[in-house]
Amino acid sequence: MKLSRLLRAVFVAGTIVSTIGCDQATKHIARSHLAGLPPISFLGGLVRIGLAQNEGGFLSIGSSLPPALRARVFLLGVAAVLVLAVVYLARPAGPRFSVLLCAWCIWAGGLSNLLDRVLFAGRVTDFMIVGLGPLHTGVFNVADVAIVAGAVFLVLSAYGAHPTGAGPDGVQMGNR
Repeated sequence: MKLSRLLRAVFVAGTIVSTIGCDQATKHIARSHLAGLPPISFLGGLVRIGLAQNEGGFLSIGSSLPPALRARVFLLGVAAVLVLAVVYLARPAGPRFSVLLCAWCIWAGGLSNLLDRVLFAGRVTDFMIVGLGPLHTGVFNVADVAIVAGAVFLVLSAYGAHPTGAGPDGVQMGNR
């Protein structure tokens, strides 16, 4: 069964608005309530919450670049990629719906982090760490979760595993 264009647009808009809204709301709470506090641990240290301002990209890559170059890469470069992605994703004969939703999750996360950079002098607010013993993630935020989840599901979709349970033509597969 194929979704109507209107229903697809509603799903995409909902994905974008909810991703950016959740990300910006949680970042605001983190900036308002975690500034100056040491990290807080939950679930025996499995989850830690603490405020961090990231001037770089994923895992702070690029944070040591000169400020002018860092601004070009993380402001202008990311903005250019997001514009190109919109042009590609908004085509009428775009990818199947599951791929489209994954790509828009990545796009919305990227836009929300770009919004941080514009509003907060080139920095992105991060506040979550997940770890077990000596193994742990870098500090991240909700936009990063959307980007990584979208990318993982996009890869799974490319290899034929459809996270929505639908086949390439959008028809529901199996008894889920």
